[in-house]
Amino acid sequence: MAEAALTEEELMQKHKKERKELQAQIQILKKSICKGDKKKKKEITEEIGRLEESLEKRHVEELNTRRLANVTLNDKQTEPVEANEEISKDNCSEQSAHRVSKAQKRREKKANAEKERNQKIIEQEALNVFGKRNVEIEAIKKILSERDLMIYEIPSDGHCLYNAVAHQLKINGETPLSLHDLRTKTADYLRENMNDFLPFLSNPDSDDLLTPDEYEKYCNDVAETSAWGGAVELQVLSRILKCPIEVIQATGAPYIIGDDYSNGKKVILTYHRHMYELGAHYNSVTKLQDEES
Repeated sequence: MAEAALTEEELMQKHKKERKELQAQIQILKKSICKGDKKKKKEITEEIGRLEESLEKRHVEELNTRRLANVTLNDKQTEPVEANEEISKDNCSEQSAHRVSKAQKRREKKANAEKERNQKIIEQEALNVFGKRNVEIEAIKKILSERDLMIYEIPSDGHCLYNAVAHQLKINGETPLSLHDLRTKTADYLRENMNDFLPFLSNPDSDDLLTPDEYEKYCNDVAETSAWGGAVELQVLSRILKCPIEVIQATGAPYIIGDDYSNGKKVILTYHRHMYELGAHYNSVTKLQDEES
């Protein structure tokens, strides 16, 4: 049976069966891994990821094609009945024909609007699956799952870096510090070590290095506002807490700030470039089994 001939319900059942078959295939692949063979495990994990992504992409495309076909079919079935009847009536007045013509235009306009709306819904569903935000999140989740970790979501309010670090300190059993504590300590450290950080800060409007007055305002913003924290603040927080901060991102290897600290403590964050329209975002992480328990 051709895909276009399937109803949407039949297509969903077909997809469900294919997903079940893929899971059986995945179990076979997992069982083929010898205990302790890390290279084989990595290869199989990557292969499973490719199989799952390929199947999901094909399912979305088939579903979109089916819905588009349904929209087109419904559009063709919308016929101006009154207009056809009008042609068969030789004694209808010109005024009556004019009224039918307006009614036909209204129906056509309504049908076209409905078709455009359905098309936008289908396109948005595809974007939700293959858009930058979702692709990035899935990539980070995959990296974390290999380390038995999961994303712990932090609100996007300008304080995400400090709140993510505060959460890490809490779950690691360290001295609890609020975002306001962390902001104040960061600002104080920046003021005390201006020569270390001033060369890395510039005016966003002119690209010139900050003047001493501008640097002081920068420090005040760190302490008193919801100014977003970035690379400079990560460096400062690592020094304040005397521990490395590992940042996991969708592409490239995780990078570590303060890797010279070797006291066993570590803060782990995730960095998202596409999570929100306003800009980059930091989340914390937690143990995977915490969600499952």
